[in-house]
Amino acid sequence: MNSARTVWGIGLTTVAAEDIVLDAWFPELGLGAAELEGADADRAEAWNAHTGADERRAVTVAAVRLSIDLDSPPASTADAYLRLHALSHLLVRPNDLNLDGIFAHLPTVAWTNAGPLLPADAARLRPHLQRNGIQVQGIDKFPRLTDYVQPKGVRIADASRVRLGAHLSPGTVVMHEGFVNFNAGTLGAAMVEGRISQGVTIGDGSDIGGGASIMGTLSGGGAQRITIGARTLLGANAGIGISLGDDCIVEAGLYLTAGTKVVLVDAAPTNAGTQPTVKAAELSGGNGLLFRRNSLSGAVEVLQRAGRGVQLNDTLHA
Repeated sequence: MNSARTVWGIGLTTVAAEDIVLDAWFPELGLGAAELEGADADRAEAWNAHTGADERRAVTVAAVRLSIDLDSPPASTADAYLRLHALSHLLVRPNDLNLDGIFAHLPTVAWTNAGPLLPADAARLRPHLQRNGIQVQGIDKFPRLTDYVQPKGVRIADASRVRLGAHLSPGTVVMHEGFVNFNAGTLGAAMVEGRISQGVTIGDGSDIGGGASIMGTLSGGGAQRITIGARTLLGANAGIGISLGDDCIVEAGLYLTAGTKVVLVDAAPTNAGTQPTVKAAELSGGNGLLFRRNSLSGAVEVLQRAGRGVQLNDTLHA
């Protein structure tokens, strides 16, 4: 196993009836050669103290130690969780590890304020759970990021909208309507008031406006990984299906798919005296572009803009 592409982790796993592994928490993890063999007795005893049966949820908590190859696909539930932890601890960037088949290793779980349990057990044990003040907060394959990782230097207004496996760099602010999926996130300080889908990365100093959406690859059969560069603004209620480079602006309310016909405002006119048009996909990844909709003709236009793009409020992102 290549130590440079290895992640090790030590922590706890939750196991339901019939040895169904529900989750794994890795408070100790790192890159490189595994430290599993060298873990001293005190560390082992510390985690063993938290193991045992939890009859309230019909689960058992067990210690877990694991080392995985990032270039191989996930092989178990604990393996999948270690990959998600590595992303959220910023040990690896989105799209820089193998997540093939991860959904098959993530059971659908009833997430509660006391930890996970099987959905069937949540229904069966409802009176018992209520007496113990345990509430079901969601039923999903992915848990909330903040139940497992508290990213440093990051603000998250609504924890239910950020999944474990989100990669959030220091200085990032995720407001109440912001959403960040697993294997997606920010590569620097950023404002997130819109939706960052799986596989999408946002550059330093960029702003995803309220209600804005970025296409991912989980739905619709798309394979293109979308990136947004530095100091770029995606306006409120806008959307993109192409990548944007540095210092770009997409006007509020404008949805720009790969097939959108875009008028090149700065280009020389055609022989017919009109401005040429291209599909937006041909402009993917370009720097210093302003996309807007002509208020008279309704045509989508692009023009080159000068200077730097947006500048975030230093106080908000300190």
